[in-house]
Amino acid sequence: MIGFFLLSLPVFGVIGVGWAATRAHLLGSGALDALNVFSFRFALPALVLRLIAGQPLRQSFNPGFYAGYLASGVVVFMLVLGVSRLTAAPTLAAAGAHATAATVSNLGFLGPPLMLAFFGERGAGPLAMAILAEIMVLLSLGGVLMGANGDARRGIGAQILRGTAFNPVVAAIVLGAVLAGTGLALPEPITRFLAFLGGAAGPTALFALGGALALQRLDRGTAVASCLISLVKLVVYPLFTWLVLRHVMTLDPFWVQAGVLIACLPSAGNIYVLAQRYDADPRRVSAAILLSTIASVVTFPCAAWLVLR
Repeated sequence: MIGFFLLSLPVFGVIGVGWAATRAHLLGSGALDALNVFSFRFALPALVLRLIAGQPLRQSFNPGFYAGYLASGVVVFMLVLGVSRLTAAPTLAAAGAHATAATVSNLGFLGPPLMLAFFGERGAGPLAMAILAEIMVLLSLGGVLMGANGDARRGIGAQILRGTAFNPVVAAIVLGAVLAGTGLALPEPITRFLAFLGGAAGPTALFALGGALALQRLDRGTAVASCLISLVKLVVYPLFTWLVLRHVMTLDPFWVQAGVLIACLPSAGNIYVLAQRYDADPRRVSAAILLSTIASVVTFPCAAWLVLR
């Protein structure tokens, strides 16, 4: 157990450094925005492209894993959507935001460093398919529901589709899959360039994530709902994913382990951007992101110990 905690500690430690630097006013929101842009639009796509293109396509992509992981996310999404609408959410848009926060993981910032730490470069395949499942399907579905607040939200479907199509990480996954499928190898100088640029993805993304968390606030009025959303994200979703991948899809242990650990990641920060834009209960969404990220410092190593031992 201690070994799994120590393996993930450097990743969460960088988040802590970013949080402390922001709280100490050593950098402002403008610097965090710049780090986010660099990591998401340049470093992370370079990392993903190199990892996917450098492996045989059969090793990186598993249709059974994609189907099982997506099915798990959809079922949990719909359950949270229904329960939230009947209990806590005043609107369908708010319920959609809660369901999205309970199922869309922080794959861009936390996914690569943690998956590489536990699985090496082979972890890029499950991570890429999880991105395609959660970003292209669940986040898109959540965005459509969040945009259901009124006629001023027309065009949300087109916006989500356009945002997904021009997502640099999705583009890197597709390009890497094409290169791996055709057997085309990247020239050595390009590979070294991608490795050098992609090496900055983890530290910059984690540092920026810590800074973003330092700017968020949690009040009592949102604590209960955000705790429940975090509980679903960190416990219920991984358990259901394990059930589907192991007992329904009967996949090899590697795919089950990778799927469970990806599902254990905290809620993605970009959900708050959508919730705020469409006035879909952004306070509870923000609180759920904050709580799930803090709790994952403990829950992720525990999950890794359970599934990898």
